[in-house]
Amino acid sequence: MSDMLSIGASGVRAYQTALTTVSENIANAGNAGYTRRATNLKEVIATSSTSGSSITGLGVVANGVIRQSDDLRAADVRNAGADLAKTEAGAAWLERIESALTGNQLGDRLTSFFNSATAVAADPSALAPRATMLESAASLATAFSATSDALTGAATDLDATAEAAVGNLNSLLAGLAKINSGIGRTSPGTSGAAALMDQRDQILEQMSAITDVSVSLDATGRATVRAGGEGGPVLVRGDQASTVTYVQNDEGAMSFAVHGAGDTQVLTPMGGALAGMAEGAQRIAAAREQLDAMATSFVDGVNAVQANGRDLAGNAGAPMFEAGDPPSKIAMTLTDPRGIAAASVGGGSRDNSNLANLTTLRSAGKFETGLTDLVSSNAATLAARRTVASAQGVIRDNAVAAHTSASGVNVDEEAVDLIRFQQAYQASSRVIQVARDTLQSILDIR
Repeated sequence: MSDMLSIGASGVRAYQTALTTVSENIANAGNAGYTRRATNLKEVIATSSTSGSSITGLGVVANGVIRQSDDLRAADVRNAGADLAKTEAGAAWLERIESALTGNQLGDRLTSFFNSATAVAADPSALAPRATMLESAASLATAFSATSDALTGAATDLDATAEAAVGNLNSLLAGLAKINSGIGRTSPGTSGAAALMDQRDQILEQMSAITDVSVSLDATGRATVRAGGEGGPVLVRGDQASTVTYVQNDEGAMSFAVHGAGDTQVLTPMGGALAGMAEGAQRIAAAREQLDAMATSFVDGVNAVQANGRDLAGNAGAPMFEAGDPPSKIAMTLTDPRGIAAASVGGGSRDNSNLANLTTLRSAGKFETGLTDLVSSNAATLAARRTVASAQGVIRDNAVAAHTSASGVNVDEEAVDLIRFQQAYQASSRVIQVARDTLQSILDIR
C-alpha cells in the first residue's frame, strides 16, 4: 500500500507542476518573446543495494522545466533582421538625399537662370530683362544654399542618429551581461532560468537590428556575443560587456570601435542599422562633394564671363556670385541690373555677344545634366534598396514564422496538454484514494 501511496503522490506532484507550466504557456501566448516551456517528466528509478539492478515502477518525477527553443532558427531571425535593418537604414538616408536635391528646385532654378540670360541677349539695353535675370540669379543662389543646408542637416541628423544607436547598443550590451550573470546564478531547469533566457534572446534580436552579431551559448545558456563573424571583436562575454564608440570625420566617414578587457578593436558593421548609416554617411558626403564642385565651377564660370564683358556703362563686369564655406553656400554680389556684362570689349549698349559665353558655359559645364544625373543615380539606388528591403522583409517574416512555429505557444496544443495532465492528476489522486481505502479495509479486518 505504501508503494501505491508514494506512486500516486509522485504523480500528483509531477502533474501539478506540468499543469502549472501549461498554464504559464497559455497565459503568455500573446506575449512577444515568450518561448514555450514543457515539464520534463521522468520515471522514478532506483538501484537495488543488494543486486545493483535498477528498480522501476516507483512513480514519476518532474525533472525541471524545458524551454522549447530553437537556437538555429533564432539565429536566422537575427541574421535576417540585421540584413533588413541595414537596407532600411540605407534607404532612409537615400530618401533624405533625394529630398535635399529636389526639394529646393535647384534644377529648375539653373534652367531659369540660363533662360533669363537668353532674354537679356534679345534686348541687351532693356532693364526689365536684366532685372529678371538678377532675380533668377538670386533664386538660384538661394536654391544652391538651401540644398547645401539640407545635405548638411541630413549629415547632422545622421550623426545624432548614429550616436543614439551606439548608446542603445551599449545599453543592450550591459543588459545582456547582467542577464548572463543572472543565468549563472539561477538553477537550471526552472521557470526563472527560462524567463532570463527569453530576455536574453529578446536583447540579442534587438542588438542584431543595430549591428550584425554572432552568438555562442555555453552549457548554462550564457551568451558570448561577437560583432560580425566569429573572429569579430567581443561585445559580451559572461558578465563582462564591452563599450562601443563612434566618431565621424570632417569628410563624413563613420568609424566604430569596441573597447573591452583593456583592448580596443575596430568595428566594421556588415549588417544592422549601423552598416546602413555608414553607407548613408558616405553617400551624403559624396552628394555634398559633387554639389560643392558644381557650385564652384558655376560661380567661377559666371564670374569669368562677367569679367570678360562690359556692362551698360562700358565698365568691366563685376562678379555676380560669391562662393561661401562650403562653396555651395552661394551669395549674390551683383545687385544692379545695369552691371550685367552683356557686351564684349568695345561693344555698345546694344551688343550681346558676351552673353554667348554663358551659353558656352551652360553647355560645357553641364550643370543641369550633372544635377539630373546625380538625382537619377540616387533615385535608382533608392529604388533598388526598396526592392531589396521588400524581399528581405519577406525573408525575415518567414524566419520569424519558422521560429514561432518551433518555439511559440500553440493554444490548441496547450489545451490538449491541459486536459491530458488534468486527467493524469485526477488519476493519481484516485490512486492515492484507492490505496487509502484499501489500507483502511485491511485495518478494519484486523
